[in-house]
Amino acid sequence: MSGSVNKVILIGNLGRDPETRRTASGDPVVTFSLATTESWRDKATGERKDRTEWHNVVIFNENLGKIAEQYCKKGAKVYLEGQLQTREYTDKDGNQRKTTEVVLQRFRGELTLLDSRGRGGEEGDFGAPARGGFGRQSPMERAPASGGFGGSGGGMGGRTSDALDDDIPF
Repeated sequence: MSGSVNKVILIGNLGRDPETRRTASGDPVVTFSLATTESWRDKATGERKDRTEWHNVVIFNENLGKIAEQYCKKGAKVYLEGQLQTREYTDKDGNQRKTTEVVLQRFRGELTLLDSRGRGGEEGDFGAPARGGFGRQSPMERAPASGGFGGSGGGMGGRTSDALDDDIPF
């Protein structure tokens, strides 16, 4: 294999409101934590169990940062695509530390809001994608071959569920 891939796709809930800081050159950097939870039923006891992983997210993309600042709040459900990056720093006590973050680069990355306004966690009209990059489009955002997008309602960028059902190959 001649190349490698560093891509992270997460769907989860914000653990805190996004915070914006500025670099020395004045570029915005937006950070927040994202929780992803895996659920299963214990075969021995039948008890439902959960495991939550926390991810630190850093957005260098100015447009995605504005979306996160404006619309994302603690508890909001989002879909994001980025890459893993590990960096070293010195903490306030002088100790060397390492942290691994999910980074949405300046011209790469994707952030899709899955919550609708005022509905607290339900999917709806607020599901339109906010992307970085130049004309990138994921397969889920492309119009089906048999027709265009449906009406103005629903999640998934405004498509009706009928339009999605037509092109599912399984």
